[in-house]
Amino acid sequence: MPGTQTEVQTEHQTKRPLPWNVVLLDDDEHTYDYVIRMMQQLFGHPLEKAYQLAKTVDADGRVVCKTTHKELAELKQEQVHAYGRDELIAGCVGAMSAIIEPAEHDGEDDDD
Repeated sequence: MPGTQTEVQTEHQTKRPLPWNVVLLDDDEHTYDYVIRMMQQLFGHPLEKAYQLAKTVDADGRVVCKTTHKELAELKQEQVHAYGRDELIAGCVGAMSAIIEPAEHDGEDDDD
C-alpha cells in the first residue's frame, strides 16, 4: 500500500534583538571631567567622543551613549547609576541618571 508523504517545511529565522538606547540625562550636578571619565570607563569611548557626548548632554539635556541589545543596555544603565558622585563638586550627592529606550533604528555604536 503506497503511503502518502507529507512534506514538512521548517523555517529557521534568527530574529535580531531590537536595539535599545542608553540615554544619559543631564542634572547640572556633574562636571565635564566626570562625564568624560564615565564615558571612557563605562562605554569605552575615546577622549574626543567622550567630550562631544559631555557637550551634548550639557546642551540638550540628554545624549545617547550606546545603542545595543536590551540586556546590555540595562547593564550599562545600572553602571551609570552606580558610578558614584562627582568628587569635584562638594554638593554632589550621587551619580548621574540614565534611561533606556527603544531605538528607532540601529545606532552607530551597535556593536554587540
